Amino acid sequence: MSVKSHRGDTAGVGQPTHRRSPSDERPFDTLIATVPIAVIFFEFDPYAELFGDVTVRWGALALAAVIVAALVLAGLLARARGLRPDDVVFIAVGIVPGAVIGGRIGYLLLHWDFFGSAPGQLLDPAIGGMELGLAVVGGFITGSYVANLLGAPIGRWLHLAATPVLLALGAGKLTMVLTGSGQGVPSDAGWATAYLGPGPWGSLVPALPSVPSQAFEGIATLVILAVLVLAMMSGAFRRRDGRLFFVAIGLWAAARVLVSTTWRDPAVAGGLNAGGLIAVGIAVACAIALVVLTLRQRGSIGDARPTDARTELAWPDPETRPRF
Repeated sequence: MSVKSHRGDTAGVGQPTHRRSPSDERPFDTLIATVPIAVIFFEFDPYAELFGDVTVRWGALALAAVIVAALVLAGLLARARGLRPDDVVFIAVGIVPGAVIGGRIGYLLLHWDFFGSAPGQLLDPAIGGMELGLAVVGGFITGSYVANLLGAPIGRWLHLAATPVLLALGAGKLTMVLTGSGQGVPSDAGWATAYLGPGPWGSLVPALPSVPSQAFEGIATLVILAVLVLAMMSGAFRRRDGRLFFVAIGLWAAARVLVSTTWRDPAVAGGLNAGGLIAVGIAVACAIALVVLTLRQRGSIGDARPTDARTELAWPDPETRPRF
């Protein structure tokens, strides 16, 4: 991997480490002439050779490692908090269909002009991708449904899921840097990024210096995770009723709204694109859920006997449920 940072003067800028043919240099020279160069260049092979002719994207390997780390964290937290760690596997499997369906519906909303005339192509996994906001919503719905089928304490599982989910969202976004995906609008700022070399890269015109939107969202999400962890260490969110989850996802959605203003997608309403509007809806829904849970908690405390004031909600004991 070769990472170069060029700032200020554009003389001698953008020269790759390997020899390029004149036909390859002409488009890049035109790019330098039209866009001031003060960017960080990435030039590396996005594919890793495993064995023989089998190659895998570095981004895919990194994303797999992030998912495994999030699942391991969820299992460790479940064991530490008296929940059944094996339920993590069932709930994680239950999240997948909801995330896929929600993500594809979100992708339909993002590209309605294309899929509106050919909705059947939305079922083709080879066409397009998924929208992350509704993927999170869909995964939440089906994951909660599976937890309910297991007889698991949903509120406590949501409380536990807040940190692994933020880890997966934040670190997962950062893996996009390895694929050149998620580049934002063109920019000549010192922190703008561009991708050289043959690729293939995940963004259109990868050599165009652009805002690293994917990195901004990933860093913002991990900062939110760190803040919430510090808040829990200081004694906040002691009642495991799911409010921590909605605070985490609401803050993530708010950060996503801000980052969406740097995306290349066209604005739809209020200066926001479709993905930004979806994130606004998620943030509002999380705020409503937080208010409802807070009011319910106050009502339950007011109705409880003095001897029950320090007890949690009467979730079923995980160890008394039959195993599969």
